[in-house]
Amino acid sequence: MHGTRPSRLARPALLVVAHGSRDPRHAATVHALVRQVRSQQPEVRVSTAFLDFNAPTVPQVLERMANDGVGEVVALPLLLTRAFHAKSDIPSVLNEARARYPRLRITQSGVLGPSPLLLDAVEQRLYETGLTPADRSATGVVLASAGSSDPEAVAVLTAMARDLRHTGWCAVRPAFASAVTSASPARTEDAVRALRAEGVDRVAVAPYVIAPGRLPDRIADGARAAGADVLADVLGPSPELARLMLRRYDEARAVPRLAATG
Repeated sequence: MHGTRPSRLARPALLVVAHGSRDPRHAATVHALVRQVRSQQPEVRVSTAFLDFNAPTVPQVLERMANDGVGEVVALPLLLTRAFHAKSDIPSVLNEARARYPRLRITQSGVLGPSPLLLDAVEQRLYETGLTPADRSATGVVLASAGSSDPEAVAVLTAMARDLRHTGWCAVRPAFASAVTSASPARTEDAVRALRAEGVDRVAVAPYVIAPGRLPDRIADGARAAGADVLADVLGPSPELARLMLRRYDEARAVPRLAATG
């Protein structure tokens, strides 16, 4: 008796929800990252949707899934911290879809961070500039995020900077692309200058963002304006990010049914 090939619909579909941007590099990077996810888990149906600026939208993809007979979907926010989009925008659009397609079970996964895999991705981007693990003890790092006014997001970035420091870099400072509130981390350029003032000879800026765009460009501009020695690339379509996305997918699949649909 011949075996049957498992259906891609046997597992919940994965819907990657990105923010979107007018900058075409953003969507291109998101799609490249999703291709990494598909290559690591080819038996799972993986789709991409955007909250703004780009197509398709989240409602458009969920309608397509419902029409295709998909029974379950895990919606994964392509976000590094739990801020406004993860707490408000995405739950709102998913709740509307639940009401419209009651046969489609939709679970929202956790955001990507914090995670040691993100630190691995940051360090890999730093090493791609020519730095080596032997350089860590003489290199200070500015871990630069796009920025958020959400205290939870600020706390996570601060904790990630502390964890990165523990991997051997001589100093690590969190920073934002621009000052959001008086309690926010310093701007990228100010963090670079602060490390210089502390006597750090080599300063590297590591963007803690997934894809290019206006705010990542502002991080790069700040790094150059302050004379940083090294500027790493955005996290982009890294294998570490793809593995982390599938980890969040698996975690969401394990959520009890009643809790996941509430």
